[in-house]
Amino acid sequence: MKNAIILLVEDKMMDIELTLDSFRQVGLTNHVEIAKTGERALDYVFGNGPFSDREAFPLPDLVLLDLKLPGISGHEVLQEMKKSELTKRIPVVVLTSSREEGDRAICYDSGVNSFLVKPVNFKEFLVVARAIGDYWLTINVGPPFE
Repeated sequence: MKNAIILLVEDKMMDIELTLDSFRQVGLTNHVEIAKTGERALDYVFGNGPFSDREAFPLPDLVLLDLKLPGISGHEVLQEMKKSELTKRIPVVVLTSSREEGDRAICYDSGVNSFLVKPVNFKEFLVVARAIGDYWLTINVGPPFE
C-alpha cells in the first residue's frame, strides 16, 4: 500500500478508535490525521489556521468522512471540497451510520467517490478497513494534481 495520508473526519471517539484499531489489524500503516468537526476538516484541507504549513500538513490522499458532525456537517464539508479547484479531485469516502436514501443521494449529487455504511461489529469493520486499504490506497490510481 502506498504511503498515503488519510484524513479521518469523525466526532465520536469510539468510532475513531474503532477505525484506527481496524487499520492496525489489517496492516494499514498510513498516517491518519483526525478532524473531529467539519470546521477542522475544512481548515485542514484548505490549509487554514494551524494547518497552513503544507510541509507539515500536506493535502490528504483520501478523506474518510462522517456525515453527522457538530457544527458544519459532513455534507457541507463534501460540498466545499468538491467545488474547490484545490480539493475537488481528492477522493472522499463517506463512512457513516446513516442508511438514509436521502443522505446517499445528496452525497453522490455532491461528488462523493464512495458511500459506506459503518458496520456494527469489529469483525465486519475489519472487512471495510481492508477494502479501503486495498482499493483506495493500492489498486486505485489517484487523480493528477496540478
